[in-house]
Amino acid sequence: MPTFLEDITPFYGTHDKNPAGQTLEDFLEDYDPYKYEKPSCTTDAVVFSHDGALSETLEGLKILMVKRSNHPSIGFWALPGGFIEMKEDLEDTAKRELMEETGLKNPVMEQFATFGDYNRDPRTRVITTAYMAMVDEKDVSIKAGDDAADAAWCNVEMELAAESNEKEAVRRTYILHFVNKEKCLDTRAVVEHTLRRGLIREEHFTVSEQGMIAVDHAGIVAQAMTILRGRLEE
Repeated sequence: MPTFLEDITPFYGTHDKNPAGQTLEDFLEDYDPYKYEKPSCTTDAVVFSHDGALSETLEGLKILMVKRSNHPSIGFWALPGGFIEMKEDLEDTAKRELMEETGLKNPVMEQFATFGDYNRDPRTRVITTAYMAMVDEKDVSIKAGDDAADAAWCNVEMELAAESNEKEAVRRTYILHFVNKEKCLDTRAVVEHTLRRGLIREEHFTVSEQGMIAVDHAGIVAQAMTILRGRLEE
C-alpha cells in the first residue's frame, strides 16, 4: 500500500533497516492498515455563551445544542459534532462540524476530554474528542444545517445532588437541566462524577439518566462545566 503521507522524511529515524531488512519505503509498501479493526473518530463541541460576568455558580450560562434529525438518538438534543476526515486535524473537524450544523464560524476552541466507552454508539466503535468554546450569543446567528433538524441556545444548570469523600476517591452526582421554552425543551440528565485523587488523577463522567440529551453528551457538558467552575474559583 502506498504511504498515507506525501512527505515521509520526518519518519526516517536513523535510516536503518528493520529486522526484516526493510527500508521505511519497503515497510510502508507492505503495511496493511486493515490488519486491525479501526474505531471511528469524531469531535463534539460544547459551546457556551453568557451575558455579563460569569460567577462560580455559572448562573445564566447557555449552551448551543442541535436536535438530531437521524438515527441514532433521533429527536434528542446533542452537541454539534461529527466524523473526522482522513486528512483533517481534530480542531479543524470540530470547527467544520460546528459551522456545518449551526453556522458558527471559527471560534476559539479548547480540547478538554476524550470519551471512548465501547457502547456509546450502536453504529460502530466511535471515540470522540471534546472541545469547548465561549462566545457572545449576540454575535452569533444560529442556523441548523447538515444532519441537524434544529439548533438553539439552551439554558443549562448543573446542581450537586450528592457527594461522598472516600479515602482514594471523590464521588459526586450532578443533575443537569436543559431548557429552551421556545423549542419545548425542558429535560434533565443525571451524571455520576468519580475522581481518584493523587499525583496522577483518574476522572470519569458517566451518564446514569440521559433525559432527551443524546448518548453521553450530558457527561461531556458536565465535565466542561466542572472545568469552568474550577477556573472561576482559582
